[in-house]
Amino acid sequence: MLTLIKKIELLATKKTNIMEVCGTHTMAIASSGIKLLLPKNINLISGPGCPVCVTPAGIIDSAIELAKNGCIITTFGDMLRVPGSISSLEKEKSNGRDIRILYSAGDSIKIAKNNLRKEVVFIGVGFETTSPTLAATVKIADKEKIKNFSVLPAFKLIPPALKIILEQKKIKIDAFILPGHVSAIIGSQPYKFISEKFNTPAVITGFEPSDILEGIFSILKQIKSNKPEIEIQYRRAVKPQGNPFAVKLLYSVFEETDSQWRGIGTIKNSGLKFTKKYDNYDALKKFKIKIKSVEEPAGCLCGKVLTGIAKPQQCGYFGKKCTPSNPIGPCMVSSEGTCAAYYKYES
Repeated sequence: MLTLIKKIELLATKKTNIMEVCGTHTMAIASSGIKLLLPKNINLISGPGCPVCVTPAGIIDSAIELAKNGCIITTFGDMLRVPGSISSLEKEKSNGRDIRILYSAGDSIKIAKNNLRKEVVFIGVGFETTSPTLAATVKIADKEKIKNFSVLPAFKLIPPALKIILEQKKIKIDAFILPGHVSAIIGSQPYKFISEKFNTPAVITGFEPSDILEGIFSILKQIKSNKPEIEIQYRRAVKPQGNPFAVKLLYSVFEETDSQWRGIGTIKNSGLKFTKKYDNYDALKKFKIKIKSVEEPAGCLCGKVLTGIAKPQQCGYFGKKCTPSNPIGPCMVSSEGTCAAYYKYES
């Protein structure tokens, strides 16, 4: 690692803003102290790659409303404490609502089979990494003709969000550290616009400190040679073509649609909706739900943190009113949230 750092120091001749997109990278960088090892002119900026953080409050509100109407709500644990506009799933669970934490989306099928007189709704949150598994779950439900199971869709796609970040003028992003897990599914091709249209280098890296440092070194080499490309450092898990089987499975159940990102706004073709064949599993249609737009709490900077415009410490709530035990915004809730990482390792 010391050799890598010395190589980075030799190439770091000017200020360079590098955005690590993935929340897992953010946590790895914070926990390993990488920022302390880098030259001062290498500025690492956290991006929007935390699925819990970008899930709109309206999704939480709708899930709570369904729970109040007698539905069994199933979800992954990191969604439990995310604040909606007036409550959270955790608070509603403590009030007696039937809200269950799962380790696998497929467990919702078992719950539906054991509760045929109740509707079971799974909160579908995640990026390209997890959405194929939900597609497989829906296919199982369809094959077994399970009628009391549906999904509240809130899936997001990473590449369109990066395009929006590159187009915004409030902060210049010189390069990206791209997510390893997402890229294991989609490969490197969907990111080509980053280098070809925006002339910006990017490297898909793993999550060990040495992976991240190798990625930074590769980025600086691209900048020096003025030959931006989409490079794969994480070759032990990511292929240029990704995982074609998973992608085919995903798009056999879902198709792209415009989607709202919490704190950011609506991004074109950045989400997933059910295809016509499977739209009977769409909880939005099944229960005639219209997701309401909810303003973030006044003074909360989650949206700016997610797009790299602000650091967590610039938020007046950070570490004071907003802590992991009392989160005001989603960036403090998730184990991959930027504010949670800064609070744990840098405050």
